[in-house]
Amino acid sequence: MTSIDIWRSQLANEDRNADEVVTKAIVRDVDLPHGAGKLALITLDNGFDHTKPNTFGPHGLLALNDAIDSVASRDDIVAVGLTGKPFIFAVGADLKGLPGLKDREEAKMIARLGHDVFRRLGELDVPTFAYYNGAAMGGGVEAGLHCTYRTVSRGVPAFSLPETFLGLVPGWGGTYLLPHLIGAEKALKVIIDNPMANNRVMKGKQVFDLGIADAIFDAADFLEESLAWTARVLNGDVKVERPEVDKGTGWDDAVNMTGFVLEGKLHGAAPSFVRALDLVRQAKDRTRDEGFAAEDDALADLIMSDELRAGLYAFDLVQKRAKRPAGAPDKSLARKVTKVGVVGAGLMAGQLALLFAQRLEVPVVMTDLDQDRLDKGVAYAHGEVDKLLAKGRVHADKASRLKSLITGSLTKDAFADADFVIEAVFEEMSVKQQVFAEVEAVVSPECVLATNTSSLSVSEMAAKLAHPERVVGFHFFNPVAVLPLLEIIRADKTDDVTLATAFAVGKQLKKSCVLVKDAPAFVVNRILLRLLAEIIGSVQEGTPVETAERAAHPLGLPMSPFVLLGLVGPAIALHVNETLHEAFPERFPVSDKFRKFVASGKKSVYQPDFTFDPEALEIFAGGDNPSTEEEVLQRAMRGLAEEIRLMLDEGVVAAPEDIDLCLILGAGYPFHLGGITPYLDRTGISSQTGNRFLAPGVAQVG
Repeated sequence: MTSIDIWRSQLANEDRNADEVVTKAIVRDVDLPHGAGKLALITLDNGFDHTKPNTFGPHGLLALNDAIDSVASRDDIVAVGLTGKPFIFAVGADLKGLPGLKDREEAKMIARLGHDVFRRLGELDVPTFAYYNGAAMGGGVEAGLHCTYRTVSRGVPAFSLPETFLGLVPGWGGTYLLPHLIGAEKALKVIIDNPMANNRVMKGKQVFDLGIADAIFDAADFLEESLAWTARVLNGDVKVERPEVDKGTGWDDAVNMTGFVLEGKLHGAAPSFVRALDLVRQAKDRTRDEGFAAEDDALADLIMSDELRAGLYAFDLVQKRAKRPAGAPDKSLARKVTKVGVVGAGLMAGQLALLFAQRLEVPVVMTDLDQDRLDKGVAYAHGEVDKLLAKGRVHADKASRLKSLITGSLTKDAFADADFVIEAVFEEMSVKQQVFAEVEAVVSPECVLATNTSSLSVSEMAAKLAHPERVVGFHFFNPVAVLPLLEIIRADKTDDVTLATAFAVGKQLKKSCVLVKDAPAFVVNRILLRLLAEIIGSVQEGTPVETAERAAHPLGLPMSPFVLLGLVGPAIALHVNETLHEAFPERFPVSDKFRKFVASGKKSVYQPDFTFDPEALEIFAGGDNPSTEEEVLQRAMRGLAEEIRLMLDEGVVAAPEDIDLCLILGAGYPFHLGGITPYLDRTGISSQTGNRFLAPGVAQVG
């Protein structure tokens, strides 16, 4: 009995997957041009517009199987085509049903069902053509890989195999078919590298350049051109030639290099990446049946893992909670922003000016203390626009318009007609208070005043103003263009109109906004600094830097503590540490070794070749109470559990989910952890310091 028969029987006899949005497979005949014959075109369509993409659950897979049944026995067709509804091909498996699977055998059956249906596309008696007309991800990509030929639209905005990012593997043919199609090196970029790079997606041209698609056509007449190309292929007028895949040392070298990078970044903490790499490694010498069977086993194991549950939890946070921020005021209260002011012309200010000009498409004026600084700030923003133009990210007219929107002024009078002014000056309270006083003197009473402070009190910053109710924290993360989190801080007197305007602007900037109480260092910096405080505290007591650095490896974080310290900048980290020390001296001590390190002027404990700097190690040396890696890790995790519990008690954010969302989007915490609270729950550390953060079964099995 095949998996198709088993699932058909189960779905007929049980009320399972009742909430699945079923993607139908609609068959229509198309007479190909040039007398090539008749093609049966299968269109994937769930009946909704592009805002609800096609997915594959059990019902959808069986619907596709029925469509294949309807064309398999026909002798009047010369080919079969597969495409999607407007703007969408298919975005993979319907993940909603996975947490409901009872055991490994059920998990394996859903893995087998995908294989048993999709592989039929490559085993029909006539050639099959996948027409990637729109977004294609996961199982959508894999369905096309089973076909004989593929075309792609230049308008495809997102094409990816994101499974490892979520805690799975591309298990419906991806780890076997893709490397055999384009070679292991290119395939691993799609299967491993892109997901590891915060789930990077590709556009249509990149899909074609990699060799995944055999032809590329413009979006406007994509299907018509694809059908014409299909006819030429069938008539022999077009011969599809693909480079020979290196199945020798080239394959092995690509796998080994990716394994080296994986170990360096994740230290084995994300099993999905390791499993996917092993599947590609073994695919070199496996038959298709063996490769698919190995994918079935991998999917069965991973579907029943805590890492997948955490990944799905994180995915839900990013896709749903981030789009409906807890505590945000009614959006109808927001005022329109037609001009933006940026106080400062340093690197952060330049990044902000560019972002506001790009997303809001309104005039942005920068100010600074002297012409040289101002010119450099404006030149930086204009230079970034030129880079976008050189990369083809904007056309020439758009580049000229963006540069014309970003200007500079030595006087804050230029803010007189601004609706939103953000400061990005030195992180010193008196400086920021003075800046806001000067701005308030020239702007309208309705103008929102925002601060990009990373740790200072927004309420104190606004205290001396005539209208403190229009001041709000607007904390971006560096680099501004990359990290999607925006912490929006409500000060003691911030009113709902100001807050609503801040959220509306954040949405226009395409940032994920989280409402945060005005508390020292807010969310991300407070948690990261508590982690660093515990790590550096262990070093202060005598733990070697090398040992403390390795302690966090089991977490699979995007960077280790001292690498993070180098990225943030030791002086900035010390400043935030001192701010937190003033508020919570017992939990955020300031290490004298850390002070000495900052005073030395060193920017990192590492040398340019990424070996440890002996002079830095000497600064941190000493102490008579060293800890082991495990002891340092336990100390750090207990510290984080304590800090998060206190933050929730203080009402810094609405719920633990917001803590996790901030860490995922602002600090790059991996999806397989689900942020931090699922990890603390799974390991039992949260229970050691109080109760669980999340309900049993949330972000973990059971």
